[in-house]
Amino acid sequence: MEQHNNNSASTSGQEPDINTLVQRRLEELKELNGKGILTFAYSYDVDSYSSIIKDNFEQYENKTVRIAGRIMAIRRMGKASFAHIQDDKGKIQIYMKKDDIGDYYDVFKLLDIGDIIGVEGYIFKTKTGETSVHTKSFVLLSKSIQPIPIPKETTDELGNKIIHDQFADKELRYRQRYLDLILNPDVKNVFKTRSKVVTEIRKYLDDNGLVEVETPILQPLYGGATARPFVTHHNALDIELYLRIADELYLKRLIVGGFDGVYEISKDFRNEGMDKTHNPEFTMLELYVAYKDYFWMMEFVENMIAKLAQNVFGKTEFEIEGNRINFNPPWKRISMVDELKEKVGVDVLASSNEELIKILKTKNIDMEGGESKGKLIDLLFEAAIQPSLIQPTYVMDYPVELSPLAKKHRSRAGLVERFEGFVLGREICNAFSELNDPIDQLARFNEQAKMIEEGDEEAHQIDDDYVHALEYGMPPTSGLGIGIDRLIMLLTNQPSIRDVILFPQMRPQK
Repeated sequence: MEQHNNNSASTSGQEPDINTLVQRRLEELKELNGKGILTFAYSYDVDSYSSIIKDNFEQYENKTVRIAGRIMAIRRMGKASFAHIQDDKGKIQIYMKKDDIGDYYDVFKLLDIGDIIGVEGYIFKTKTGETSVHTKSFVLLSKSIQPIPIPKETTDELGNKIIHDQFADKELRYRQRYLDLILNPDVKNVFKTRSKVVTEIRKYLDDNGLVEVETPILQPLYGGATARPFVTHHNALDIELYLRIADELYLKRLIVGGFDGVYEISKDFRNEGMDKTHNPEFTMLELYVAYKDYFWMMEFVENMIAKLAQNVFGKTEFEIEGNRINFNPPWKRISMVDELKEKVGVDVLASSNEELIKILKTKNIDMEGGESKGKLIDLLFEAAIQPSLIQPTYVMDYPVELSPLAKKHRSRAGLVERFEGFVLGREICNAFSELNDPIDQLARFNEQAKMIEEGDEEAHQIDDDYVHALEYGMPPTSGLGIGIDRLIMLLTNQPSIRDVILFPQMRPQK
């Protein structure tokens, strides 16, 4: 069906500007009000949806339905008109005759692309075979004052469709997500998929006996990760508070308190740069299970992701950025330090800081200065190994300096029992055998405090109350963090974290 906006022509033959179109719509609004038409309705009883009707035409043929949606195209032909309306499930054509709706046909002449209407009518197919609603009555539900930038389609000499003026500017799409959702149905499907994935995660954790809890967003001390926080001020208490960077320390307090398994799907905040995998506000899953270690957690994670992939997508293998990714367990497991020794030829644990700095410089890896040995090892790993981790891979056993909340390795000095999961060279999860020795924990915090004094803004603060909680005894525990946004990016094959966050952080427009 030809797309046409009845306000798109001007006497000069040129496309009118936005202000002219808005003014015309305001005039139509005034005329509708003058006719006693309610232009912004209170409700409408919907009983059917576009795609369900089209997918089940035999059940709906000649059946009367009530649908509602936004007009996306109009074609007027004297005493009859066609239009496409878009609802939550897709688009469907409506057919309207003046003989059926009487004077209300004159009301329809005052409607535009973008207006939201409710339609009652019976289902039929046109001569061209398109499932449609033969309108018996309609009602205006909301008048659109701003014109929607509907793309125009033309056909070249070879019959190829060419789309003009598509709403494709990424920056504008992120800023005006409401238009993005209206004009790009695939975007809406990404966020519906996101919701399904989170629902499956919750179901998996609930079915495994974990309890969903809530912990503070405003915290007197930030902790549970190495990151710079956002700072705010509480007037009544006259104290500085921090937006949480992680949930970890509060969730482990609950393990101390007697919960055997807890989880939280939460918003965390880190005062850091923005790129394709970082947004200052992001969604995390954190969970902690008593009497388990990081070996148990590896199996738990790979089984959870494989199951949710199967339940949501009907598959466990995905085509992502030209790579065939297989999420079926077991995932490959490698040691960070062993992999560096094999692939780079460096025994990083036996190397001095000076030797590591020299190696990093030869590889043109940027350093800020003052990095700990663990950080130098991590920089080398990020540059030399991480990009090659295409298939789901667990990287195990990190330097102790990088992981102040993880338990020391049971057999390898200088390391902790920690793993991170990588896919396509990106980290998607982080897990520990949790440190439950309060004496060791305080010593680690003190080491982090020295790093803060030396200028490391992301080092961990000393949390005396958390140490005090550990002194009452925390059972052996395994903990996990999964970046929900990054996981959704992978499963939906989206290139940027902004494509899976409905309202990503943007620089204010001047």
